[in-house]
Amino acid sequence: MPLGALMAPLTRPVLRKLHPGSAQLMAEWEALVGPSLATRARPRRLERGVLTVACSGPVAMELTMLAPQVIERINAGLGRAAVKSLRFVQAMMPPPPSPRPAAPEQPLPPAMTARLETMPEGPLRDALARLAAGVYRKDD
Repeated sequence: MPLGALMAPLTRPVLRKLHPGSAQLMAEWEALVGPSLATRARPRRLERGVLTVACSGPVAMELTMLAPQVIERINAGLGRAAVKSLRFVQAMMPPPPSPRPAAPEQPLPPAMTARLETMPEGPLRDALARLAAGVYRKDD
């Protein structure tokens, strides 16, 4: 008996659970729902159009109200109507990462400061000064 004939019965149950839509949904979760929601809720599984989402209690209430918009965004991102409804399960979510402190302002090189001072005051000069400050910033 060829090996290929043995593989299908063994892999079919596993691959049925990993629907391509759910794999794509898991991989692109943050892009589909946005970074704010992605840090507070995680997709668990997509089965027969029902997306199970793990989140804490207060987030579940918020998501219940936003469900039509969330479903629409997910389906638009996936390119098909894969999600018909949301189901929520309680889970402890890790705290969001603390924001990095802003880097201290670094003085611009004298040549750059002199070039900026030759420009007329206004929004263009301000934008170029901010750009220069970002270019010459020293990250630790």
